[in-house]
Amino acid sequence: MALFMSFIITLAVLMIRSDSDDLVDTNYYEKGIEYNKDYDRKNQLIKDKAEPEIIVKDNLTIIFKSPAIGSIRFLHPSDKTKDSTMNINSGTGTQVDFPLESFRKGHWKVSIEWKSNGKSYLYDKNIVIN
Repeated sequence: MALFMSFIITLAVLMIRSDSDDLVDTNYYEKGIEYNKDYDRKNQLIKDKAEPEIIVKDNLTIIFKSPAIGSIRFLHPSDKTKDSTMNINSGTGTQVDFPLESFRKGHWKVSIEWKSNGKSYLYDKNIVIN
């Protein structure tokens, strides 16, 4: 019983000495607005059936439904230093190719943000580079 009480008192002291509440983000308002923007862009993607086709072979090929301008982020789940962002501009066409020589083999999360026909879209997909 004394051991349990000591444990509870220790936790209470540690909680009181804590400088900040780690569960509350200082930028919660800005992050909430960004979340709404992302949600709207993902819903627009579904509504317009504008999901791009992604093909991974020697290159990463993205085929859009209509000409697109935006950016693509490559996020490596186990090594943050490998993350990169590249611009997308399909010109008058609908296809964009990215060489994969500089990318480590394995799992990647691809996040594509683009505008097409005056509408904004956001698409996330997990891919495997062999």
